Formats: sequence, C-alpha cells, structure tokens
Amino acid sequence: MGEPDGKPDPGLFGPASVTWQVHSDPVMWIAGVRALYLQALHPRAVRGVMQNSDFRADAWGRLMRTAAFVGTVTYAAAPAAERAGARVRGIHRRLRAVDPATGESYRVDEPALLLWVHCAEVGSYLDVARRSGLTIPDAYADAYLREQRTAARLVGLDPVTVPGDTAALAAYFSDAAPELAATPEAADVDDFLRRPPVNALLVPARRLLWRRVAGLAYATLPPIAHELYGRPAPPPAVVDRRLRATAALLRAVPAGLRWRLPPRNILKAMDRLGPASRPSPSTLVRTAAILDESGDMATGNSHE
Repeated sequence: MGEPDGKPDPGLFGPASVTWQVHSDPVMWIAGVRALYLQALHPRAVRGVMQNSDFRADAWGRLMRTAAFVGTVTYAAAPAAERAGARVRGIHRRLRAVDPATGESYRVDEPALLLWVHCAEVGSYLDVARRSGLTIPDAYADAYLREQRTAARLVGLDPVTVPGDTAALAAYFSDAAPELAATPEAADVDDFLRRPPVNALLVPARRLLWRRVAGLAYATLPPIAHELYGRPAPPPAVVDRRLRATAALLRAVPAGLRWRLPPRNILKAMDRLGPASRPSPSTLVRTAAILDESGDMATGNSHE
C-alpha cells in the first residue's frame, strides 16, 4: 500500500532503521527462545499465558504467531502493522488471570505485565545480536530501543513509559528482579523449551538440533535466571564463543533462501520498496551517518 503522495509505504520503521537490519538476522530465533525463558520468570505474566491458552498443546503455534507478529510490525506497510497491533490489543483486552495464592483476578494487559514482556523480548533481541558478533555500537543500541517504543505502543503501552536506551533498560531489569520467581508455570515453559513434543520421526533432530539451540538460548540468560531455573550455565565468554559459532552457521545459509520461508515478510517488503531496501546488519557499520542530531535513526517516520 502506498502513501498519499504515491510513494511506497516504508512501514513503521523503514529500511534505514536499526530494527530493519537487526530483525533480519537468523540469530533472532535464538533470541526469541531466550525471551520466552525470561518472560516465563514473571509469575503474573506467565500465569496470564498459561491460563488463557493451550500452551502445552500449541506451544509451537504460539512461537510461530509471535514471530509472524514481529515480522509484520517490522516489515509490513504501516496500516498492516497497525491492524496487527489492534488485533493483539483486542485479544488481550478480553483476557484475565487468577492468582492461585490470593484468588485475585487481574487483566493480562496490565501495563506492568505488557512492559515486562516487551522488555524481555527486545532486551533478548539486542543482547543476543550483539553477543553473536553483530557490530551494534552503543548509539545504535539506544536507537533500537527508542524505535521499539513504537512496537510497545502497538501492544498497548504508553511509549514514554518504555525504556528508550540501554541504561534505562538495565535499570528496569534491576528493579524488576525481586518480582521474578521459578513458578510451576515457568517450569512448564522450561520443560517445553528443553523437550518440545514432536513426531517420533523427529526425535533425533530434536536431540541433535533443537536441544542445542534451546541450551544456547538458556545459556545467554542473565545469572538471576540461571539461579531461578536451577541450572548453571558456562562462563559468559564460553557462551559468547558458542553463540558466535552457531550464528556463523546460520548466516551461512543464503539470506534469500531463509527469507522464502512463510510468511516472507522481508521479501514482501523488498517487493514493495525495491532492492535497495534489502536489510543487512552490516548496514549498521557502513552507515553511521544515518544517526541524526537527536540520535534517532533517520527513517523519516514518526509513529509514537
């Protein structure tokens, strides 16, 4: 869909954004698993998921729907991204959860819960991307978090309440730490991520491939998460080496081939905007000049 002046719609972020580049990297799949591990440690947030969805039976579907939502918000034209956000807000608005200890009923779209889910997600994306070998200077990391305030708005948050730089995000996680706990619901998520149900024919592949991916995602978690889940992780330097080696293997698969997997968000965006819009994390190194005077990426868009 084009804009009124006939130019193609760049979407909520656009090809010059940090988001456009970072989200195209295949290491985001590892980051997404890390985000699930981290999100599950917030008792009220994970309870809202487990009480309102058949997570145990449809966890794969939930993973894919989350990935599709992130892809749509990142690469689709603005109206499609806004519609996706409206659908998510509409679903969350109708859902409630109950604290089994107190009997309290609460909405799953409480701002504090939405904020935890958002910060755990974008914090995981950024942390894994940088540790996997992508060069994302501090200014770009801050710009990424400012851009992601737009994604936060789509799920119902006030953007000004969302951390917009790495210092604010670190402070948020420090403040949130006392609320985290290893609940039975978190144990269910952990069990699924370690041993997801698959067809019997795929059990060897799960043992060979998925277990390594999930184990690596777990290893990248912060120490407090390892303490709560009760499983140690290798030293950070060892984890980083393993992450960089795995990322190199994933990046060896041609991007054009990876992007052909449904729902093909990146290829659709390139069809809409032309080949020059092709995302590449290396753009973050080559085009330092795209940071404008305020430190925001020069996308030409403002949706907050």
